[in-house]
Amino acid sequence: MKKSVLFLVATLFSSLQLWAAEEDNKIDTTIFLKQVVVTATKIQVNRNSIPLSISVIGREEIEASSESALLPVLSQHIPGLFVTQKGMTGFGVNSNSAGTVNIRGIGQGNKVLMLFDGQPQWAGVFGHALPDTYVASDVERVEVVRGPGSLLYGSNAMGGVVNIITRQQKDDGRHTQARVMYGSYNTQKYMVNNGYNAGNFSSFISVNHDRTDGLRTNSDFHITNGFVNLGYKINDIYKLKGDVSLAKFKNQNPGPIDNPVTDNKMDILRGTASVSLTNTGEKISGAIQAFYNWGNHEINDGYRPPANPRTFRFNSDDHNTGILLYQTFRLFDGNSFTAGIDYKNWGGHAWNDTINGRKGEIIDRSVNEIAGYVIAQQDLFDKLSLNVGVRYEHSDAYGSRWTPQAGLTFRPFEGNSIRASFSEGYRSPNIRELYISYPPYSVANPDLKPESMQTYELAIGQYLNDNKFFVEITGFYLEAGNMIAGVQGTLTNIDKLYNKGIEAEISYYPAKNLWFTTNYSYLRTSTPVEAAPKNKFFIEGTYRLKRLTLTADVESIGGLIKVSGATDDKVNYTLLNAKASYLFGSHTKGFTLFVKGENLTGTKYEILNGFPMPKATVMGGVDVRF
Repeated sequence: MKKSVLFLVATLFSSLQLWAAEEDNKIDTTIFLKQVVVTATKIQVNRNSIPLSISVIGREEIEASSESALLPVLSQHIPGLFVTQKGMTGFGVNSNSAGTVNIRGIGQGNKVLMLFDGQPQWAGVFGHALPDTYVASDVERVEVVRGPGSLLYGSNAMGGVVNIITRQQKDDGRHTQARVMYGSYNTQKYMVNNGYNAGNFSSFISVNHDRTDGLRTNSDFHITNGFVNLGYKINDIYKLKGDVSLAKFKNQNPGPIDNPVTDNKMDILRGTASVSLTNTGEKISGAIQAFYNWGNHEINDGYRPPANPRTFRFNSDDHNTGILLYQTFRLFDGNSFTAGIDYKNWGGHAWNDTINGRKGEIIDRSVNEIAGYVIAQQDLFDKLSLNVGVRYEHSDAYGSRWTPQAGLTFRPFEGNSIRASFSEGYRSPNIRELYISYPPYSVANPDLKPESMQTYELAIGQYLNDNKFFVEITGFYLEAGNMIAGVQGTLTNIDKLYNKGIEAEISYYPAKNLWFTTNYSYLRTSTPVEAAPKNKFFIEGTYRLKRLTLTADVESIGGLIKVSGATDDKVNYTLLNAKASYLFGSHTKGFTLFVKGENLTGTKYEILNGFPMPKATVMGGVDVRF
């Protein structure tokens, strides 16, 4: 089956190449400008001048996917990154939830930090990420650090950082977009957004609603997301920005197919708000940001007949709030020096409500963390960039720790870069691990220390053929210690693991209307790791013929251990996906009809044990802009 799928895609791409040869072969060189990133240094720098491994997904790629959720786009396009999934749409938050982001075999237990515009996003009590709140329509671009990012961002950035940079209206005037989609399993997706820019004021507002009946009985999912982003340019130096994001969702978990559960229902409200003041000058730039992330959860854990329905519901109110301050100084030519201070408070209140109104307390606790960091970069002779930094953090939960990072980038000739780096990352134990016990499965331990990791990287990148072809190959080795695991029912710091691997990214633009992207990653782990495929391969080709756009991709996963599955039962699967769209009018005033199919060969596979993924599915829709 795999050979047939690959042959089909290769034949399709070969045909498209021949068609493209008849078109104007001149390439728009603006497509291939070196990417500017901010996540690795908190200021705008050229991607080829920093030593860390960073992947960037832009607005055009996100828009082309027609996805409402962001994470599936990242899972395909970024080497070494894998996201757990279990259905048509929706991830959930309970023990059988999906949406875990895993980078280089590190991720379970929220070891990859999710950010909105540089601000941490995770639940205060259980410490998990919030995958259903990452909405594709609200995102301008995503910068992913494939490796530790704790120097700048602290806890939970042990395995990597995913910085979701939200949309702001930049063009003058008003622009509105609406999209409606319908497909398999009565899946419906609705979206509308509006951007406005006049003088010094800008706004971006969006509303999304997704719903599906799901693959199985009692697997329905409903979510509504709202987002507002306001900006005001005070002068050429200072800019004020504020945003609010809300998500309300209800879903049912049917449980594993061989051990189903009844009435496992979740009713959840999540929100985040932030305000920031940025300054951008020739010698000094930076920002002060304040953020507040909150959630309210009401969960019925359900029952398995002939057992009786539960007489109580789990409830929690959690928060994750803080203030971030940083400034970058350009002391002399080729130099930048950044200093920052972070304060964070996270935690919450959890209890069980019985049907007669009594409240059973579980926890009401929060943790304070304060940190300072410095990072310096110096460019020498336009050939060499040196980068070094250190972070000091103090936590109520575990005390203090230092986190170093160092690296260099060498550019021996045009289009080439060689990167080498050493970095540390860590994850603080969460409220659940410190204070909430669920005997006999796991007993909390208030003396837990942070999990930690050291990573060594070496990478070579090269642009060729007038920047139409790009390839980058990265090798890494990581050592993780103080891993939190249960020993005789009690959580403690014991486990160690050693991962190593290779990652590759390739992009090729043979013609203005034809382009290919591909990535591959190989991972070898010292101990079995769930949701960390040994081999991950993705290739996508896009062909544009006037108003018609055709896209096909193949995703292949090998050596995957299912979440909560047997470690000796490895999963291997290959998926074929395709999309066709046709534009009426212009990109700013017109509409697009599209249809897309996923897993077109009907491959059977599971990522979460007992939760079969959909076979072939189809979605169609219309996208309107005015």
